[in-house]
Amino acid sequence: MAANRRPTLADVAREVGVSAKTVSRVLNEDGPSSPQTRERVLAAVEKLGFQPNLMARNIRVGGPDTTVGLVVPDLGNPFFGTVAGGIEDLVRSRGLTLLMGSSDEDPDRERALIQTFLARRVSVLMVVPAFGADHSHLRAPRAAGLPVVFLDRPGAGLSADCVVSSNRAGVHEGVSHLIARGHRRIGFIGDLPAQLYTRRERLAGYRSALAEAGLPYDGTLVTGAHSQDAAAAETTALLDLPHPPTALFAANNIMALGVIAQLTRAGRKDIALVTFDDLPLADVLEPALTVVAQDPAAIGEAAARTALARLEGDRTRARTIMVPTRLVVRGSSEQLPHPAEPAPATNSCVPSRSGPK
Repeated sequence: MAANRRPTLADVAREVGVSAKTVSRVLNEDGPSSPQTRERVLAAVEKLGFQPNLMARNIRVGGPDTTVGLVVPDLGNPFFGTVAGGIEDLVRSRGLTLLMGSSDEDPDRERALIQTFLARRVSVLMVVPAFGADHSHLRAPRAAGLPVVFLDRPGAGLSADCVVSSNRAGVHEGVSHLIARGHRRIGFIGDLPAQLYTRRERLAGYRSALAEAGLPYDGTLVTGAHSQDAAAAETTALLDLPHPPTALFAANNIMALGVIAQLTRAGRKDIALVTFDDLPLADVLEPALTVVAQDPAAIGEAAARTALARLEGDRTRARTIMVPTRLVVRGSSEQLPHPAEPAPATNSCVPSRSGPK
């Protein structure tokens, strides 16, 4: 089989030394075949990375479908919707159709969805990896020529192209902005689990901004949540500390919604706030919201450009593309720290309340 060509039914038949019809019978379970033949066919399918073509009646024999498969963790998150829009705008001009599915942050569900896309023989596979997922099962399809691109987070067990935001630098800039306004106790509310790539990168940006300003890291000011309600509860817990923060950094859009809701309910206009991710109507809130804005459309476009280049024959080494963020200063970060008793000395080794860093 030629290098970098997607394996076909005929390739499997040639590998086993049987007819394509025999291979088809085994895979579709629609005719007699000996246990030995079945075992040899399935072994060849695994070896070659062949995927049965469910759309074979509608496309040329052995050719890819005219679709791009995209797996995201949450179809309801507007961030991923905008990423998908950036992808679709570009691939549609090449005659490709975008198909989406949600893993719901479940590695098993992600793998099943990927297998469904592979069975359709999608032209391109794009994945926002679920936490804990292993992507080594994509080595054979990728080696056979399938463009695979990870978005927002790197994959695991597979060397493939990846497009991410400048998470660490963006949070560093946002926290440094609060420090420049005089804040010394800044709470951080990140996503969960704490080992999630974006959470780790954003916490690293928080810590580097503190270190650059000569401020100690206080783990009691760092927490996490995975829903709007939980973020609201963590906001209350931070503000109820004996020495509470005078500013908060919400590390994604869901956390931001929970923090804003709780500050509004509590009437706490004295707390400065910066969030990671812009929000709809952020500029009409009172006060308007200061954000570290990602560019999800640019992430989608960069992923699509990379994948299309692979389709056109680019065989260079897998690369990571980092899309810059930008600080958008509005009113929510302008509150100066209110007079308070000096906070106790902190130890940079104090663990966060939300678990491992």
